[in-house]
Amino acid sequence: MTTMAPATSVDDSPTGDERLGARVRGLRKARGLTLTQLAEAAALSHPFLSQLERGLARPSMASLERLARALGTSRVELIAASEPRRTDTDAEPSFVLADEGAIGPYAEGTARLLADGPRRFEPLEFSGSNAEAGDHYVHDEDEFLTVLEGTIVISFGLFGERRLTVGDSVYCRSGTPHRWHSPDGSPYRLLIVKELVHGSMDDVPQGDT
Repeated sequence: MTTMAPATSVDDSPTGDERLGARVRGLRKARGLTLTQLAEAAALSHPFLSQLERGLARPSMASLERLARALGTSRVELIAASEPRRTDTDAEPSFVLADEGAIGPYAEGTARLLADGPRRFEPLEFSGSNAEAGDHYVHDEDEFLTVLEGTIVISFGLFGERRLTVGDSVYCRSGTPHRWHSPDGSPYRLLIVKELVHGSMDDVPQGDT
């Protein structure tokens, strides 16, 4: 009598590269960009970007930074998108403790992500001391910002600029150019909350769409 080998379970959960690709694809489509347009904006080849969105290629840190800027997001947010997501029910609270949360470059400083698991917006803690404002960021998501420590000057392109200090807040609607800096190079800390665009693992691109 022969015995059947025990069935082995197959882990069909998405890989980190697939999650990153889905995030890039979701942001690209939210911005109304084709693969060709995003590839040109990020100085990447069309075939490479297509492979990346399918989870079949992994970008360098430099390529990821260019992608993030072209998509109006940050490298740390794209990296965080590649991490496994919690499978808890939506009703269960999600905690990120003081020594947790993905940390990485963001605009002209550093950001720490303050939420994990399924969510509809992205809260993060930004730290910087840049006296130079850098480039304006423009994206399709609304964004809220409040100053936790220090003082900043925030610019809105044609809408002018404002000086904000501890306790001051601003709400930026989608499409509003914005950037900020310290007026004297002193450290500052911000709480930023952004709308979150999700990429679907079922939405696999076919061709240049």
